[in-house]
Amino acid sequence: KVSIILKDRSLWLCDCRCLDILSAFSTGNGGTIELLYMQIYASTTLASARDFWTLRYTSALEDGSIVVCERSLTGTQGGPSMPSVTNFVRAVMFPSGYLIRPCEGGGSVIHIVDHLDLEPCTAPEVLRPLYESSTILAQTMTIMALNSLCQISQEISGETDPGGRHLSAMRILSKRMNRSFIEAVNGFSDDGWTSMGTNGMEEITVSINTSPIKLLGSKFSSAEGLPSLGFGILCAKASMLLQNVSPTLLVQFLREHRSEWADCGIDIYSAATLKTSPFKLSGSQANCFGAGQFMPPIGQTIRHEEFFEMVKLEGHGLTQEQAVLSRDMVLLQVCSGIGEKAAGARAQLVFAPVDSSFSDDAPLLPSGFRVVALDSEIDGYISSRTLDLASSLDVGLARTPTSINHGGNLVRSKSVLTIAFQFIYEKDLQDNIATMARQYVHSVSAYVQKVVIALAPLGLSPHLGSRPLPGTPEALTLSHWICQSYRFHVGFELLKDNCEDSILNLLWNHPDAIMCCSWKPIRVFTFANQAGLDMLETTLVSLLDISLEKVLDENRHTNLDACFSQIMEQGYTYLPSGICMSSMGRPVSYERAMAWKVVNDDNSTHCIAFMFMNWSFA
Repeated sequence: KVSIILKDRSLWLCDCRCLDILSAFSTGNGGTIELLYMQIYASTTLASARDFWTLRYTSALEDGSIVVCERSLTGTQGGPSMPSVTNFVRAVMFPSGYLIRPCEGGGSVIHIVDHLDLEPCTAPEVLRPLYESSTILAQTMTIMALNSLCQISQEISGETDPGGRHLSAMRILSKRMNRSFIEAVNGFSDDGWTSMGTNGMEEITVSINTSPIKLLGSKFSSAEGLPSLGFGILCAKASMLLQNVSPTLLVQFLREHRSEWADCGIDIYSAATLKTSPFKLSGSQANCFGAGQFMPPIGQTIRHEEFFEMVKLEGHGLTQEQAVLSRDMVLLQVCSGIGEKAAGARAQLVFAPVDSSFSDDAPLLPSGFRVVALDSEIDGYISSRTLDLASSLDVGLARTPTSINHGGNLVRSKSVLTIAFQFIYEKDLQDNIATMARQYVHSVSAYVQKVVIALAPLGLSPHLGSRPLPGTPEALTLSHWICQSYRFHVGFELLKDNCEDSILNLLWNHPDAIMCCSWKPIRVFTFANQAGLDMLETTLVSLLDISLEKVLDENRHTNLDACFSQIMEQGYTYLPSGICMSSMGRPVSYERAMAWKVVNDDNSTHCIAFMFMNWSFA
């Protein structure tokens, strides 16, 4: 039983798209040789999926052990070949496998070897650690196999506790939720997806799917597909690089503060369209759950690395029709990677509208988030820090410490976040729903970027990677220094309402473009408010790659040293009207600008602040 489970990677490897046995034959000693073709989904929209062409040998030893050996077949070995497949990068499996040894009294001792070359050179440079790290491979493949074995064995033996009822059904639901989510992220044409392209700078991709198999599988008998029914499925997705935040912490934060980023109107729309579409569920007589956004967990895996819950759809000011359509609809939510024993390399939150009495084979259309760490943790970060800073961002965060996992929650200096939202649409509303979906993903992405700043540990400078920079403030402290220095040098208040509790919020929403750059040794931007990001046409993450010299015009660039000398001597300087450049190379005109020296609490120079007034794209 153990060998059968381990050999069927599609059963426990959540990103396994397919595992096909193309040929099999027996050997003289009772063993089996198989030719396998396997496809693995990509974790993000930024890299290609991987596939493997391997030979596997299974044999029983004299002592009752079973050995499974597997390795890639290449052209140099003279064996059968498999042509390359569009959208997949052919990866290499070095000799790998399983040794399953019986132990006295029943049970088995299992040894696993996973040795892969995932061709990291074919991935964008920033993502290569994801394909080079033995730690990430262990946590996403090796440990996953062991956890699945443990769970299945306890289900079979009946050792599960009363709270873990229906674990087998939950495991199947989890697999379906994850499969549909990561399938939408990859968007392969042979799964029915057609890309509508991106919207330029934001790199939000929208795809549509008119295949009935997407939701109903083989149960749908019509060969004409969804267009004949007037419906389709649309997915808006994006990936972004995050600095100095733990995947575990971010996903748990998004789960606990859903009301801050989720649009209840869109939740209601998703539930209503599912209920009125051809995929509607068979009539339910169940009533809606009682008050409270989260219902008690309906199940969790044995090692608590994954759990399931129902989220009540809450909306205010709904029309009578919306209220009727969304009645008895809830969100089935699956959260993984945030438990006490979570490794911290990957965390995921996916959810799908369902009827409150849904069946195991109910149609599912999940959306959500996946965060994958790209490198090792930074020592010394205490993940249970309070969220006072996040509170000041006016995103409704509690001012008390958040209950989080202490085990797998050391911050990672770089992670990649993938967001994907799926919607059912009526044929005549495709363009409208595509626009709405793009705007929604953009809104959620902007929220995540604000939260990442709030959750970043004290003393980490993103543009210096994982090296701590003494005196680097959190955003609230930096905002205080900016305003205090402006008052000291210029003699006026920068903000009309200089209230400590709202100073960061006021600075963030200030109509003029305000940005800070380091004054030595490299003049790169380290902070900008919303107007500053709009002017530079960038994000908080990408801001760190933009130098001051790249933005200023040639005349300003030539006199930059003299300008900085004046700022250091008198504390500030005014700049006449002129032209600068955004990160996209677009000219930006401004009527006036000024720069001033920002000092910290020790009266030492921390950075230089710039403010561009009445700017516009030329």
